[in-house]
Amino acid sequence: MQLALAVDGHSMFYVQQKLGWFFDPRRLLEFATAAPGREVASAFWYTGLKDATDQRPFRDALTSLGFTVRTKPLREFGQDPDQRQYGRANLDVEIAIDLMAVAHRIDEVWLLSGSRDLERLAEVLRIRGLKVVVMSTDGMVPRELRNAADRFVDLSDLRPQLEKSEAPLASVGRS
Repeated sequence: MQLALAVDGHSMFYVQQKLGWFFDPRRLLEFATAAPGREVASAFWYTGLKDATDQRPFRDALTSLGFTVRTKPLREFGQDPDQRQYGRANLDVEIAIDLMAVAHRIDEVWLLSGSRDLERLAEVLRIRGLKVVVMSTDGMVPRELRNAADRFVDLSDLRPQLEKSEAPLASVGRS
C-alpha cells in the first residue's frame, strides 16, 4: 500500500503546544512504514517563513529525511518595523494541489492538519478511492474535517511512537 503524508506545519505547531510534547518527523516516517507492505510514496511538509533563512536547519533536515518542503512567506501586519506581527501563511491550496497530483499513485493519505478548508479535499480524495486519515488532537480539528475523513487519529494516543527525543533534528542525515 502506498501512502502520502501531508503535514501542515502551522497547525501541527499549535497541536504540539497543546499536547505539551513535539513529534519527531523521523519517527513519523518510521511509524508510517511500520505496517507490513506500507510504503511512503510522498511526504510533504508545509510551513510559513518570516524570511528566507527562517527554520533553515529544520527544513534541511526534513529534506534529508525525504520530505518535500513547501514554504510561503508569512503575512506581516503592523506599521512599525520594530513591532511587526506575523500572521499565517495559508498553504491549504498547496496541500490540495500536491495531494491531487499524487492521488493516482497512492492508496492512503495521512493529513496532519486541523484546517477546516481541507474538508472538500478530503471528500474528493475519498471519492477517488483513497483512504483519508486526519491526524490532530481533540479541540484542534473541526468536526467537518473529521467527518470528511475515513478515520481520525488523535496524536495524543501516539506519543510513545512519535515523541521527539533530545537529539536535535538538525543533525539528521549527517554522519
